Amino acid sequence: MSSQTDSAVPSGSFADWAYKCWGNPELASLPLTLQGRSCRLDMRRPIIMGILNVTPDSFFSGSRAGSVEDAMGRARRMLEEGADIIDIGGESTRPGASLVGEQEELDRVVPVIEALAAELPCPISIDTNKSAVARAAVMAGAEFVNDISGFTFDPAMADTVAACGAGAFLMHTRGKPESMQDDTVYEDLLAEVVGYLHTAVKRAESAGIPRCKLAVDPGIGFGKDLFGNLEILCRLRELHALGLPVLLGTSRKGFVGQIVGQSDPAERLNGTLATVALGVACGAQIFRVHDVRPAREAALMAWAVVHRQRP
Repeated sequence: MSSQTDSAVPSGSFADWAYKCWGNPELASLPLTLQGRSCRLDMRRPIIMGILNVTPDSFFSGSRAGSVEDAMGRARRMLEEGADIIDIGGESTRPGASLVGEQEELDRVVPVIEALAAELPCPISIDTNKSAVARAAVMAGAEFVNDISGFTFDPAMADTVAACGAGAFLMHTRGKPESMQDDTVYEDLLAEVVGYLHTAVKRAESAGIPRCKLAVDPGIGFGKDLFGNLEILCRLRELHALGLPVLLGTSRKGFVGQIVGQSDPAERLNGTLATVALGVACGAQIFRVHDVRPAREAALMAWAVVHRQRP
């Protein structure tokens, strides 16, 4: 990467600077790979991350698994449908969700990760913001840590991920799930999102995590209202100023329901697929979804149009 990207953020609006950087061919080129603890994801095609929640209260019932056997069955189906990575979560992070204790989260996710890692070739990500859970999950076989707080909720997380050698997905949020929707007003939304992620990346690098193991996520639905989510989708390219893969997580979320008039998450697939296709057009490379096959097909079709070739 150029010295401009690695240097301190220029004064003024970070989002304005990021937008200008998009015109620089070096900064506009997207990363070709993302490394995990012992794997390497090929980013030349859309990467589909299947959601598998070992929780009783995740907002979409179709993503929940109540036992190791249930989780294994769901994971096998996602792999058959083309998942490139499976994201395991033991604590719901939907708006208003209550916190889960560390031991309870460990009890939920570790047996599932051990079982999946022993049988399936697909890389595993652990969706957690607790360093102890991240450490145990990587020891059980996870390749990546997906932290909704960008290493801010747990001060030991960056060092833990570095010591484990895992890759990381760093997301923007404003506040914890139980309160994050209390304040969704921003003076400059993209400036805050990109600036927050820039700081998260520097935090990760300072701990010893190389850039080749990092990806960023603007945090759709986390501390944003309907119009904030739409603004992020419209300006997704600005995140490429960070020079890292962009993960997009829109699957069946509330703002999709607001647009298409569906209060039931089970009825939000079509709206979700539109955001996946638009995300591909704007250069997002990783898509965290509940519905692997439809999302994969939408992403590949959009990719073919953008690149004018068969995937």
